[in-house]
Amino acid sequence: MAEYPFTAADLDALRQWDTPTICNALELVVPHRRGYGFTVRQLVAADPRLPPICGLARTGTIRAAAPSGRTAAVDRAARLGWYDYVAEAAMPTVVVLQDLDDTPGTGAFWGEVHTNVHKALGAQGVVTSGSIRDLDTSAAGFQLLAGMVNPSHAYVHIVQYGQEVSVHGMAAHHDAVVHADRHGAVVIPHDAVVRIPAAIDLCLRRERLILDACGSRDFTVEALKDALARADEIH
Repeated sequence: MAEYPFTAADLDALRQWDTPTICNALELVVPHRRGYGFTVRQLVAADPRLPPICGLARTGTIRAAAPSGRTAAVDRAARLGWYDYVAEAAMPTVVVLQDLDDTPGTGAFWGEVHTNVHKALGAQGVVTSGSIRDLDTSAAGFQLLAGMVNPSHAYVHIVQYGQEVSVHGMAAHHDAVVHADRHGAVVIPHDAVVRIPAAIDLCLRRERLILDACGSRDFTVEALKDALARADEIH
């Protein structure tokens, strides 16, 4: 069993903040990561009202534009192997599924059945460059962030799992910590997880000075400059 420098409770605690706030904290905790590690193209949120998710990545690739070329038995074994892979986790998971087709999203892997299956397997949701469907009948509370919505599953099949994948510019490997909500997703380095709350507290205290100045009935540009200067002094 893998050992982690954080607990399931640490990951759960990060769900109280949205993904942009997590990104702000990462700029302080791991400044060299400022320009990468997050999705850079918009994802469709099946239900924008759902809270953030945070868990260990279960990674895989799919195709849907054409049959796999494998026997039905091999296709089934790949699907069942995927289920075993997702289920074998010490903590809640987030699926990160890359669609390898030239036109990603030709067929939807995610709908009523697979959202319920993966929720039962311990996943909180999925971040995928592929497509989703069954928006009204998907598993309650299961976060779906996808490249598009599509009514058909076409020839969708699992290609491989457990390797590094890339979804909308975000690279993620097996067991990476992924935080996601309607804004997109970000990978949190393992050694940064427990440092995020303190960094968020610092960010919020700095922002509060600026927001208070902007919301004041006595607002002036000079007051804003003063608030910015005082925010810079908070460490």
